Amino acid sequence: MLTEQELIHYSRHIILPQIDEDGQEKIKQSKVLVIGMGGLGAPVAMYLAAAGVGHLYIADHDQVERSNLQRQIVHNLGSIGLNKVDSAKATLESLNPWIQVTTLPLKIKDKDLDELLSQVDVVVDCCDNFETRFAVNRAAVKHKKPLVSGAAIRFEGQLAVFNYTDVSPCYQCLYQPDIQLDENCLDQGVLSPVVGTIGTLQATEVLKILTGAGKVSDGQLLIYDALNGDFSKIKVTKDINCPICSL
Repeated sequence: MLTEQELIHYSRHIILPQIDEDGQEKIKQSKVLVIGMGGLGAPVAMYLAAAGVGHLYIADHDQVERSNLQRQIVHNLGSIGLNKVDSAKATLESLNPWIQVTTLPLKIKDKDLDELLSQVDVVVDCCDNFETRFAVNRAAVKHKKPLVSGAAIRFEGQLAVFNYTDVSPCYQCLYQPDIQLDENCLDQGVLSPVVGTIGTLQATEVLKILTGAGKVSDGQLLIYDALNGDFSKIKVTKDINCPICSL
């Protein structure tokens, strides 16, 4: 039940007919896991916290460095040297006093994911390596949880929702485990608002999933070209031979 203060706090959501008070209550009762408190995870977590997601689980094993601050807006100069999840928790709780934030200062493994995904409604992949992405996908398929995936490098970004329904593709339907494209911002660079754009779109998809508002980007790979200001979509279909989701 939303309190009087919460009704005021979320009033711009509540006046949207696609969300209304019922939708905001669904957001309040939800649990979301965000993996990675870097450039993507920062806007994802901040918007989900501000929107009123009742319980956020945030995972990251790194500490804040000065070079992170160009794009990882959940942190600040006073956060340097702190665990990213602790820095992020302070920011998120300052945005919204009615949410719960559980920090996971560790490199997520299969056993961790197995336990976590049994508890949450949606998982958001904001990590920066394929090993973790494939592990998250396996757990999402196993526990039948929607996976909102984002990536960004240089002037480019991608967004997709996997495992939304029984006939949806999973992450491994699109990418194979032998992929050799583990590029990162340290080597390649990234324009800071690009991660903000993709992270904001990820948060939007999460809220649509939780409330049922609009059309979820299920089986659609959204590609953002910031240099040319272009968005394009590629349809991703379920691979009937996928060893993860075809069974």
